Amino acid sequence: MAMYRKLGRTSSQRKALLRNQVTALINNGKIVTTEAKAKEVRKIAEGIIALAIRERDNFEKVTVDAKVPEKDKDGKRVKDENGKTKYVVVQKEIKKDLPSRLHARRQMLKVLYPVKEVPAEGAGRKRNTKEVDLVAKLFDEIGPKYADRKGGYTRIVKIGPRKGDAAMEVVLELV
Repeated sequence: MAMYRKLGRTSSQRKALLRNQVTALINNGKIVTTEAKAKEVRKIAEGIIALAIRERDNFEKVTVDAKVPEKDKDGKRVKDENGKTKYVVVQKEIKKDLPSRLHARRQMLKVLYPVKEVPAEGAGRKRNTKEVDLVAKLFDEIGPKYADRKGGYTRIVKIGPRKGDAAMEVVLELV
């Protein structure tokens, strides 16, 4: 017996499909797919969530100096007499990952695709899009949410056969 389902695809197509569905599950909280795909996605997603839970508090806070452009009352940058932007040094507190959390972050990035969020009012404009940091979402929201749970972070609910090919469709959601 195989260790995984082949899903009728080549290895590269299968890997891309599973990465895409895991990314959608983490980003949206639920996806609709076939039962076989859901069982494979569940394995990967639960592993990533377990990693986020294990490493969620593994960082240190560090204070750094940052140069920030000085702004006027309208929010525009202040220029000096030469036309160059004036900068102000500000103290910022940042989270610095410890080595094991950094490794976990990179393991997650091997699976998750980058996601862009487009606001409804600025649809079609490249300027308004924002990059969604799914790894930060895993560490900051999903990790603490499931911290007291020992597994079983996802649920599969059957919704019936699909009309075209009668494949069993399910909803895969985060519990």
